[in-house]
Amino acid sequence: MTTLTWERVAVATGPGEDPEAAVRQAYREAGLAEPEHVLVLPSPAAGAVAAAWLTGGHAVRRALEQAGLGALPDRSPSDGGSPTGSPSGDGSSTGSPSGDGSSGDGRVVMRDSRGDSGAEGREPGDQGVPELRRAIGEALRSWESYGDPGRSVRDVVRTVPWERARAAAYAELGPVGWAALWDETGGRLWPQANRLVNDLRRGIAELGGEAGEAGRAGQVGEAGLALRRVTLDAVLGQHDAPWLSAFDGHEGLDGLKRAAERTGWWWPFERLAIVTERPAELHLDEVGRLHRAVGPALSYSDGFALHAWHGMPVPADFGAAMRELTVERIREEENAELRRAMLEHFGLDRYLAESGAKPVHSDETGVLWRVELSDDEPLVMVEVVNSTPEPDGTSRTYFLRVPPWVQRAREGVAWTFGVVEEDYRPERET
Repeated sequence: MTTLTWERVAVATGPGEDPEAAVRQAYREAGLAEPEHVLVLPSPAAGAVAAAWLTGGHAVRRALEQAGLGALPDRSPSDGGSPTGSPSGDGSSTGSPSGDGSSGDGRVVMRDSRGDSGAEGREPGDQGVPELRRAIGEALRSWESYGDPGRSVRDVVRTVPWERARAAAYAELGPVGWAALWDETGGRLWPQANRLVNDLRRGIAELGGEAGEAGRAGQVGEAGLALRRVTLDAVLGQHDAPWLSAFDGHEGLDGLKRAAERTGWWWPFERLAIVTERPAELHLDEVGRLHRAVGPALSYSDGFALHAWHGMPVPADFGAAMRELTVERIREEENAELRRAMLEHFGLDRYLAESGAKPVHSDETGVLWRVELSDDEPLVMVEVVNSTPEPDGTSRTYFLRVPPWVQRAREGVAWTFGVVEEDYRPERET
């Protein structure tokens, strides 16, 4: 597979074909017995909660319950669900907690009944938490009948194969050759994939809620910490594409490669593999950061979603609010990062015009404007006129943002050219 193809793997959306077979192959290639059961969940958030619940002990379960992320009461058939299945003598489920039937071979599939279009038509604001909680509750009830999932085998399944492949490549290519290979493959793909991984870990931790009164504002609580820890134990599926791209042709990685092509994150245990699906939608800006003006930038079929503006996490209703921005609304925003995003969308020059800003200096190069912003550095811009006329004979005006320490228009224009004011002597301005 080419690096370009691996780049597509890292950002692929929609359900992958038969993720269970890929995961079972990864177990076999690692020299392990296949898991007795494979639990397929719609999102890494659901997977993380399930893994934390099954392995975290009483304190973690209590924290998850307090955050509203514990096992929920069974739904009656009249509520649209089906009774929880009970284990039969051969260890397979005789019923289906999701209502779509157990495979009878140790596979329990939990997918949103609406399919991969479930994220459409939903009002933003709660990350789809009701749907997510329902999927988690059903999943936990289905597995608890079977007992201990066993120890994590992530190191055997993922870490050891990576170390073995890297050692073989290093021995064959030497330090210089290995560095060149990595630069051409994984080194290219890792920054974007790593951003997505960090965004997901943050969003999953935030599902656990903020800390209590003793904690700082915005600090995740005990449930959030447990969720963050368990995400570190996941095999990253499609987000393992960067390092896998460096080892095309190496033996013993076919299962991991198939899993990367078909799954989201997954958690391997001795008796159980928790596998999650890829996102339903993914929206990125031109440099590969999560970004969407209206709606979630990253969403899953169970409703778990992340909203972002050029990589910055924003509230779910942020995009809709941007369509009705006013100078007053921007001034009232207490979060400095959100206010900067609002300014960017509103237009810095428009903000200057509508906020009553006054010039602080002018000379032959332009006009310097300054607006104070609460809890943030001031907005300082230099207004310049393009000396080259447009085809219709008019001259275009530009507003260039400059550092807050700039005091004179000429000083600001010089800064945009990377020189000090005394050295700014253009022969001709364009």
